[in-house]
Order: sequence, then C-alpha cells, then structure tokens
Amino acid sequence: MMTTNQTSQGTITAVAANFLYSLLFLFGLLLQPLSGTQVASWRVLTMFFSLVLLVTLLKQWQHIFDYLKTLKNAKEWFLFILPTPILGAQIWIFMWAPVNGLGLEVTLGYFLYPMIMIVVGRFFYNEDMSLLQWVAIGCAGFGIAYDIFQYGAISWATLFVCLGYPPYYLLRRYLAVPPITGLISDLVLLLPVVLVALYMNDGFEVAIANHKLWYLLPLLGIISTAAMSLTMIASRKLPVSLFGTLCYLEPIFLFIFSIAILDHNVEEGSMLMYSMIFIALLIMIADSALGYMARKRDDRLHGYNEPQVGSFPPRRRLKNRRIKGVLAAHRFRKIKKYQQKIDKMTRKIEALHLK
Repeated sequence: MMTTNQTSQGTITAVAANFLYSLLFLFGLLLQPLSGTQVASWRVLTMFFSLVLLVTLLKQWQHIFDYLKTLKNAKEWFLFILPTPILGAQIWIFMWAPVNGLGLEVTLGYFLYPMIMIVVGRFFYNEDMSLLQWVAIGCAGFGIAYDIFQYGAISWATLFVCLGYPPYYLLRRYLAVPPITGLISDLVLLLPVVLVALYMNDGFEVAIANHKLWYLLPLLGIISTAAMSLTMIASRKLPVSLFGTLCYLEPIFLFIFSIAILDHNVEEGSMLMYSMIFIALLIMIADSALGYMARKRDDRLHGYNEPQVGSFPPRRRLKNRRIKGVLAAHRFRKIKKYQQKIDKMTRKIEALHLK
C-alpha cells in the first residue's frame, strides 16, 4: 500500500531533485572552456567518484551486491544493462545543448516528458486519470500540435529528451532496481566510455590548465549524484502520474534560465505553445493539490489508507524473489557474526579451564 506519508516524502524528494537538475543546466557556461561533450564526460566521472564515496560512508555496498546476486539469467542481466546507454545519452544532451544554442529545445523536451509519462501510465498500466489531467494533456497537446503545424517539424533535441527518459525508468522499475544500485551500475558501465572521450578530446589537459575547474568539477559531481539519486527515489515512491506532474517543475526552471541567463529567445509563433503548456502545468498542479487535500481529509475522517495506484509494479514473483534473496543474504551475515562471537567466547572459556 502506498501511504500518504510515502507520497509526501516522494513529493518533497521530487521537488528537490528538479531544482538541483535546473542548476546543472548552467554548468556548461561555468565550466568553459570545456565543450559540452567534455562537460558531460566530466559529469559522469565526478558523479562516479562522489557516489562511490557516498555509498562507502553509508555502508551500502553489501546491499548493492545482494541485489546483483538476484539477477539469475542472461535476460535479466540484459534488461539491467539496457537502460545505461539511455542515461548516458541524456546526460550528454543535457550538458551539450545549452552551450550549443539548443537550450529551449531541450527545455521543451522536458515539458513533454512528464506528459508522455502520464499517458504511458494511463494506457499501458491502467492508471486512473482525473478530468483535470485530461484537460491539461489536451491543452499541452494542442499547443504542441499548433507549433508543429506552424513550423512543419519538431526539434530532434526535443524528441531525444521526451522519448528517452520514460523507457529508462520503466526498465528500472520492471526489475525493481534499488535507486543507488541502478545509478552506480550505470556509472560503472559508462566510465570507460567517458575516459576515452576525455582522452581523445583533451578534456584532462583543459581541466588541469584552468584552476577554477578544480573546485567546480567536484561540485558538478556532488549535485549530479544528489539530483539523480533523489529522482530515482521519487520515481519509486510516487505513482507515475504524480511523478510525471512534479517533473514539470524542472522545465519551468530550465525555461527561466534559458531566457534570463542563456539569452535564448522564444520565437513569436511559439508563444501560443508555451502558453498552453504553462496552462496545462497549472491545471496539473491544481489537480495534484486537490487530490492531496482529499486524501488528507479521508485519512482524518475515516482512517483511510491511500491505495496504491497501478504504477509499473514489477511482477510479484520477480519482486518476491528479489526480497527473499536479499533477506537470505542478511540472515547469512547475521548468523556468521553470531557464530564468530560464540567461537570467541568458547576460546575464552577454554583458556579459563586451562588455568
């Protein structure tokens, strides 16, 4: 059952993640003279080291290994590795686009991505949608259709973003991959690729020659790791429709940054599209607020536990096997620990008898 408390935690986590992501959008400017591709490579590299430090401090390595042991066949390993190139490509375009004049196009992709998540949740996983959600999607869809009619096409960067992330989260959810486990596995697999890219594009030499990069690059890794970890935690705590709604916060920040800081201009013909998308966003926020207040009222009056919305649940058999495998590993470690204590006490008793 998905409780109201879990929903609240997921909401706070999603808001924090979206704010951190919006800050990363500006790092391409701060890290010049690095190119967009070099910044993306450094982001993966610094994320890897900061996440390794975090996992070590939290003593989570055993949990990661426990999960990996539950992957029993080639199909499960393939589905586990398959999302990694998707994440790598999304990291690249997010850092590359702002410094190459495609900041607004990527922002539009992030506007469309939550809408696609909501549609996927409705038609593929039977999530219920309220009337306001239908109205919001209709408004956003009308704005996008008008823009396509006006200009005859939609940017490849927009499609790259909005069609890329949904498969990543769906595959991760299908295998019930813990957030940290999935993220650090992705970074380990991407590490050889980014090292070769930095070596071939002189990324190491540029970083060493510019002193400001010595503190900005570690900061890039810390913020990136925090944002991605919070996003994956939120994606598991929230129903897909609510998770998709909260993701609208990130493109709002990206849109503001693109206009105010990156000096990108919105074409006059696209103003209707952005207006309709903002209206859709306001409707979705209002719908989420009304739903939250209704749940709180039901909790107070009837002691009602919020039912879990059908949000990409992994197969029950697969999930139960994951849980059993992890619990068995924990029991084995506890038994081994207690056995060591018993052996130690036995040796002390024997030593006393000898005396």
